[in-house]
Amino acid sequence: MVERVIATPAALELIAQLQAEHGELMFHQSGGCCDNSAANCYLPTDLGIGAHDVKLGEVGGVPFYMSKSQFETWQHTQLILDVIDGHGGTFSLEGSTGKAFHTRSRVFTDEELAHLPPAIPGDQL
Repeated sequence: MVERVIATPAALELIAQLQAEHGELMFHQSGGCCDNSAANCYLPTDLGIGAHDVKLGEVGGVPFYMSKSQFETWQHTQLILDVIDGHGGTFSLEGSTGKAFHTRSRVFTDEELAHLPPAIPGDQL
């Protein structure tokens, strides 16, 4: 099965570390305002998800969301959550670790596009 969002082993390791420290988590792909365009990791109570968002899938058991308007541009790509050294978004939970989540992407093939699961609107969760 083709997934809209996947994670590298390094990202999965950092997710597990943050889960051990904080418990339940969520990701939201920032659209570029204050923290550029980055996958930010939050506690579920830190950010409201609604009709303006879509759920792309899960990485490491953690839901991953993006705004509907951003999804319109990126719906033809698979997001690949990775980790780099440095500091990410100021709002993201990994900020104190010296690591930052980093989103890479690749374009789906026509065959993959035909078999993609739908993104789930935030107001239908």
